[in-house]
Amino acid sequence: MSTKHSNAALTTITRDVNKMDGEVGNVYETVSILGKRANQISVAIKEELTAKLEEFALLGENLEEVYENREQIEVSKHYERMPKPAALAMEELAEGKLYFRRPEVIAPAPVLKP
Repeated sequence: MSTKHSNAALTTITRDVNKMDGEVGNVYETVSILGKRANQISVAIKEELTAKLEEFALLGENLEEVYENREQIEVSKHYERMPKPAALAMEELAEGKLYFRRPEVIAPAPVLKP
C-alpha cells in the first residue's frame, strides 16, 4: 500500500456531492463504496504498521523496563501524520483509480396463484 505519493487532504475539506456521484450515479451507493474502500485501506495500513512495530518488540518486556525508543516514535508519528483512510478513498475516486462492480440483479421468481 503506497500512500507516499498521494494528494489526499490531511484535513477535512468540503466536497461537492453532485461531483461525487458522477461515476456511480447514486450518492448513497458512492458513500457505501467509499466506506468499504476506506475500511480496506485502514486494514492495510494497520497491518503495515503492526509489521514495522514488531521489529521493536521486546520478548521479556516488563512494565518497569519500558524505555523510549526514538525510531519507534518516528514510525508512529509518520503514521499519525498520514491522510485518513476516508480521504485516501475519496482521492482514489476523484482520480478514477477506484474499481467497483455491482452484483447482477436477479429478478424475483413469479408467484403462481392456484
